[in-house]
Amino acid sequence: MPTVDELQGLLRAAALRVTRPRLAVLAAVYGFPHADTDSIIGAVRNDLPEVSHQAVYDSLHTLTAAGLVRRIQPLGSVARYESRVGDNHHHAVCRTCGAIADVDCAVGHAPCLTASEDNGFVIDEAEVIYWGQCADCSRRT
Repeated sequence: MPTVDELQGLLRAAALRVTRPRLAVLAAVYGFPHADTDSIIGAVRNDLPEVSHQAVYDSLHTLTAAGLVRRIQPLGSVARYESRVGDNHHHAVCRTCGAIADVDCAVGHAPCLTASEDNGFVIDEAEVIYWGQCADCSRRT
């Protein structure tokens, strides 16, 4: 978990104004990987009880647009946010409990970015989601 000074540095490096809501939202995303918006709002309100839903939504939008936060939304799930950005990692999602885990690319330098047919697109990101059951849920069945 980055320090407050490090979080401030990230915001400044992205040419963003440092505000209490942005700091609190960024800290919440680092502290709770793959958290949904409601969970982030709850975490932010532990430090800033007066923060509005809109301020959190606005901060998440700004941080995502600046590349400090990544937004993912597996099929059937609400949007989730993570601080792991700048790489082309993927996710495994449990069909039973909804747990999400990061999964690195299989081998080589982002092999999934080499599509069998690019249809003229310049591809810079691939979204792969592995579906199954997490270890806890698979032990219960």
